[in-house]
Amino acid sequence: MQTIKRYLIKIGASPLDAEDIVQESVYKFLLYVDSVEPDKAYSWLFRVALNKYYDLCRKQKRHVTVTVDEQLLVDLQPTPEKLLNEKERQLQFNTILNEMKPLYKHLILLKYELDLSYQEICKVLDMKQGTLKSHLFRARNQFKALYEKGVKQDEG
Repeated sequence: MQTIKRYLIKIGASPLDAEDIVQESVYKFLLYVDSVEPDKAYSWLFRVALNKYYDLCRKQKRHVTVTVDEQLLVDLQPTPEKLLNEKERQLQFNTILNEMKPLYKHLILLKYELDLSYQEICKVLDMKQGTLKSHLFRARNQFKALYEKGVKQDEG
């Protein structure tokens, strides 16, 4: 449940909203536990939580944005220069992610922000490993292309 909560926070949910969504998802799982296949329980929970987050976004009429907890990224005694560079890097990272296809954005976050293994991502998204690897390859290429496009614009 902590992984799902962290993921919801990374895609823009507040910590309280993420906790509420996880609790609602677990409650719904307990209601429908007999109809959920045991090997797909994790992906079922993940999907329900994600759908509840999207419902919340629609209710609040806000856009889904990706945020990263900056306290996790800052050194123990950061210099102002390091702080500024880190904020610029995070802003650029978030901007690129928000320009990507939604599936690719989720794959990048699951793999590189949450450090999930291929097997864990496959369970979460109910996807075959070969399909996952090809989508992740495309996601990395799209991220790289958008990054290079941004660098060229900054230089020009």
